[in-house]
Amino acid sequence: MRIGELAAAVGVTTRAVRHYHHLGLLPEPERLGNGYRDYTLRHAVVLARIRRLTELGLGLAEVRDVLADDAGKDLAEVLAELDEDLARQEEAIRERRARLRTLLESEGGTAAEGPVSPELAALFRDTAHLADSPMAAKDREILALIETSAPPEERKRLMGLMSGVVDAPGGAERATAVYRLLDELEGAGPDDPRIDEAARAIAECVPAELLPEDAVLDESNSFLTALYADFAPAQAEAFRRALRRLAEGRS
Repeated sequence: MRIGELAAAVGVTTRAVRHYHHLGLLPEPERLGNGYRDYTLRHAVVLARIRRLTELGLGLAEVRDVLADDAGKDLAEVLAELDEDLARQEEAIRERRARLRTLLESEGGTAAEGPVSPELAALFRDTAHLADSPMAAKDREILALIETSAPPEERKRLMGLMSGVVDAPGGAERATAVYRLLDELEGAGPDDPRIDEAARAIAECVPAELLPEDAVLDESNSFLTALYADFAPAQAEAFRRALRRLAEGRS
């Protein structure tokens, strides 16, 4: 194969092929009598491997390490591993498309805080009557953030616990009362006498299981520090006291 045929077969540019030669990622082929490079199937396989690895997010230095590990393998092994890479990519794409379909079909999946999971979308629908509450709106943003950053198993556990809060008898009313109390603390100072009532209401509404066993609740927890900074002083103090109540009740 000529360089243009190789590049077209793998779906890269001839410039990329020459760049990989320059970096030593792709071996230089022998030249024919007319001076043209003569690429083989092995070159195509290695080039395809480079493309797949870079598409998976590996840097060229990391690609070099992977290719070095492949150096002693025969063509059948390399092809098999390339096929496995493609299969993993296909599975990941299928999962993303399935999630996207679910979100598009969900009433809350495309909410302002979204896209979010079907479970969180359902929770948002259950609390839609609180749309006028500034604290409820902020809570939705925080829940969307937690869902995005949490590992899949932890995400499922957290969403189950939160759904249980709203679905429990009187749960929606308790959540409404909590948001009302916190909204009333907007602009209040950290010594406002209403803080204790708000803290008690939060602690009674939120399951203690939401706190990890090894949760750090002091100011060394950077997430909590950022969270408190986003609230009014009285609201932040209400959350501090509520978390302490939950931690004490769990111990």
